[in-house]
Amino acid sequence: MNISYFSNLNFTFFHLALAIIGVLLLIQLFYILFVYGKLSLHKVKSFQTMDNTIPLSIIICARNEEENLKTFLPLILGQDYPHFEVIVVNDCSSDDTKWVLQDLERQHGNLKLVEIKEHIQLKHNKKFAVTLGIKAASHEHLLFTDADCQPNSSHWLSEIAGAFSERTEIVLGYSPYFKKKGFLNKLIRFETTHTAMSYLAYALKKNAYMGVGRNMAYRKSLFFKSKGFTSHMHIKSGDDDLFVNQNANRTNVKIAIHPDAHMYSVPKDSWKSYYKQKARHSGASVLYKKKHQRMLGIQLISAALFYISLLTIVSVFPYMWHYVVGAYFIRLITQILVFRPIYKKLAVHDLIWWLPFLDLYYYFYICINGLFNRKKTQRTWK
Repeated sequence: MNISYFSNLNFTFFHLALAIIGVLLLIQLFYILFVYGKLSLHKVKSFQTMDNTIPLSIIICARNEEENLKTFLPLILGQDYPHFEVIVVNDCSSDDTKWVLQDLERQHGNLKLVEIKEHIQLKHNKKFAVTLGIKAASHEHLLFTDADCQPNSSHWLSEIAGAFSERTEIVLGYSPYFKKKGFLNKLIRFETTHTAMSYLAYALKKNAYMGVGRNMAYRKSLFFKSKGFTSHMHIKSGDDDLFVNQNANRTNVKIAIHPDAHMYSVPKDSWKSYYKQKARHSGASVLYKKKHQRMLGIQLISAALFYISLLTIVSVFPYMWHYVVGAYFIRLITQILVFRPIYKKLAVHDLIWWLPFLDLYYYFYICINGLFNRKKTQRTWK
């Protein structure tokens, strides 16, 4: 073999490498500009001006949440809204949750309690508790949150209720985590923001695929019409995202992300608990509609491959460093321009300066976590 052969081979690999970078970059720019860009350009409006005071049933499932209920439940019960009830399902608590709730019930006439007692043989997941809460609800419009959540305003209910219209069956809110010190908190808030960016943007594109149960509402009639959680009762998670995935259509979903509609939540404080939380959530994604699995999978995998290709190409062809740097900064600058207005809307503007590092960490952590736990979930079904 002569030198020209190796020269031609090297030339071929050079152009192949450029093509790979180019294709992955274009895929990423498509998602950033045409998916997230929809949310970036979205004008946030308050629904408090809407003449809509529909009765609401707020449903909260609680297991061993006595301290959180003492702290946060009064803020929900004290909402500035004319007609609502709060249903708390005490799901087999072994602490003093029962007594805390009974004390609050004496103080608030709109608090309704549902109690589930532990059964030695019959085990259940959160979906059972949610279902009991829905059955106990007096009103058509249901709003869901958790015991460790704090509304950002006394007008939270007004914002969510105002988003409902005659055709609206599902309202997707936003639930950020409280800001604390440490890298784990930054990663959790970044991941939560990224998830919210995605489901909110797709909802605006009339292709809603999920919601988060810490701040989400839908009609009681929709729940029973779709037979509730019957199709996915066999997995622990999915009372929120799978319900939306199976019941959302082009016309029945709205988003409510005015600051008064935000619902803050207590973040995990250890890597172990965060890993378990993500493992539980990733198990539900295997039951998403195929079109949603494809669109999310392409976005996630192309981002991970983009980083891998940059590192590989600069290692194998170091003289191509300027192409690698160029591709990286084109994507990063586009992200900053599109994400900055979104981060402001979602109250995480401080994270924009962490974007280069957190974005890289996020994709590899989520890919590895998601891949492992998707396979683990599928094995448990066999």
